[in-house]
Amino acid sequence: MSLAESGAARAVPKSLLHDHLDGGLRVASVLELADEIGWQLPQTEPEALQTWFTAGAAAKDLLQYLATFEHTLAVMQTEAHIERVAAEAALDLANDGVVYAEVRFAPELHQQNGLELEAVVGAVTAGLRRGEREAAANGKTILVNAICCAMRTEQRSMEIVRLIDHMRDHDDKVVAFDLAGAETGWPPSLHAEALTFARQRHINVTIHASEPPDLELIDDALQHGAHRIGHGVRLRSDITTRQDGSLELGPLARYVFDHRVPLEMAPTCHVHVGAVPDLPSHPIGPMLRHGFNVSVNTDNRLMSGVMPSSEMLAVSSTFGLDWGEIEQLVVNGVMSGFAPLEVRRNIIKHQVEPAFAALRAP
Repeated sequence: MSLAESGAARAVPKSLLHDHLDGGLRVASVLELADEIGWQLPQTEPEALQTWFTAGAAAKDLLQYLATFEHTLAVMQTEAHIERVAAEAALDLANDGVVYAEVRFAPELHQQNGLELEAVVGAVTAGLRRGEREAAANGKTILVNAICCAMRTEQRSMEIVRLIDHMRDHDDKVVAFDLAGAETGWPPSLHAEALTFARQRHINVTIHASEPPDLELIDDALQHGAHRIGHGVRLRSDITTRQDGSLELGPLARYVFDHRVPLEMAPTCHVHVGAVPDLPSHPIGPMLRHGFNVSVNTDNRLMSGVMPSSEMLAVSSTFGLDWGEIEQLVVNGVMSGFAPLEVRRNIIKHQVEPAFAALRAP
């Protein structure tokens, strides 16, 4: 029985490594918070506003996609609002069956009203903890950690990576550093000082690499110490499919494969930004079957109109995945996470493996 036939898409345990806090707000919360601060939205009815956000993503224009964040960021400029959004994110993910998640955000984008960076991060982690507690009260177990991003078009990456170094000493939810925002023309090498500091301080690093120049951005991220690649979908240009369906790997793809570099794939988002024309063209299915360390992610749940369960269902249905392959995607995500290894192993042993064993049972 397939995932679609079983109706278990929400119930099956899932992992999530690439999810933006400012891209995953509830539509109702955007409306309520905007009204509270007097912010004018392009639409004032929930269904119409959701359609507006999704249309911006579906334009297959990354800049148009990113422009929608003006409205979500506008309502995330106070500690109370940021904490609420983070708590709702954790609760929504738990209700969708996610057992381990990492939610990322750029602290510098939440300072329009003068918040200190440390206050922004503290509000996020407080919200994630609140969401975990509310989920537990509803019988759901989830662990949600935070990744802090520096905007690659700005010059604050040293400030952000030092913030992470400071925060992780007293807040174990802060687990990694990322470079986010527009990529073409803004390679990781422009932030070499911050990335060197991260390596010297043993800070986990994941770097976005989803735009042209395809392989150059991925290669640059790896050369500057990325432990994971955000998206990495354009690695497909270094992979050839033989007549028998097997894959022939170019030098960069071979390196990623041999070194088990995790690729944080977000298939619907990749269609929306024009990295692939449609889901059947996405490399996640063939790469999973070849043995690449790929996982299924949402990127921006509000803008793309997705949840982890819908993404897993879409990938499973498109590529005809069996239960073992679906479980491998989940395991890849959990084990590539930045939580302590013993925590990740515990999630696999006590949450993931028993659930999939039950699903396979006759």
